[in-house]
Amino acid sequence: MQVPHGATRRETTLDGLRVSSLVAGEPSDPSVVLVHGGGLDSAELSWCELIPALSDDYRVYAVDLPGYGDSDPPERVPTTDYYVRVLERFLDAEGVESPALVGVSLGGAISLGYALEHPDDVSALVAIDSYGLGGSVPGGPLGALFVRLPRLSEWSWRATARSRTLAYFAVRAIVAYGNVRRRVVDEVYEAAAENDGSAWRAFQRAEVGFTGPRTNYVDRLPDLAVPTLFVHGEDDRFVPSAWSVRAGSLVPDAEVRTSRSAVTGRPENSRSA
Repeated sequence: MQVPHGATRRETTLDGLRVSSLVAGEPSDPSVVLVHGGGLDSAELSWCELIPALSDDYRVYAVDLPGYGDSDPPERVPTTDYYVRVLERFLDAEGVESPALVGVSLGGAISLGYALEHPDDVSALVAIDSYGLGGSVPGGPLGALFVRLPRLSEWSWRATARSRTLAYFAVRAIVAYGNVRRRVVDEVYEAAAENDGSAWRAFQRAEVGFTGPRTNYVDRLPDLAVPTLFVHGEDDRFVPSAWSVRAGSLVPDAEVRTSRSAVTGRPENSRSA
């Protein structure tokens, strides 16, 4: 995958753990930190179009989580809490002060976890289709059982790495409407070939239980003292948009936007809470 226009790739070593990131914008500008999701994802795949759009006004850091992109594998079992600790270490090592955090899916939960623990160190938070906002598992007990069948998961990952057609269907599974861009399919295909998915499988086994997910911030949301925007696709097949709507009603300074407009032209539905 190509480095986004105007960005450079940087490596930061955290007590022997090599974390890769994409950095753009002027050091003197306010900081924005972008945190990608799980599965077939990386900083480039999630944020390649957003980084140039932000870099005129912000110092942008897009992190490859351990086990993704060009970063090292995680040092221990990767949980949401583990990735929150990695984010802490990364921001400290890079000297990033008071950033706005933007996270999608798993990255949303990581950003939420960090903001809950460091409210004075975060200027704003954007959580997109975020994990960590509910107590049920997609697919119920069958979903929890699936993540405990590693051979099936490994087979599907290897199959995606060998077939652009399967890569297309992997993208289509998470894109509800509109055309799937060939560039995105090609990047997912490359990601499956370069990353064996072991970090994602380990995360799922650690986080997805038969009685619910390990990470659920709902009871802590009233304590979130950071201006927050929850963004959610109305037809997310994995995380219900109602979770973000509920989260917006619990966080003292929050706004919620649910939308299909990016791919259908349907007007956005915006709720403030």
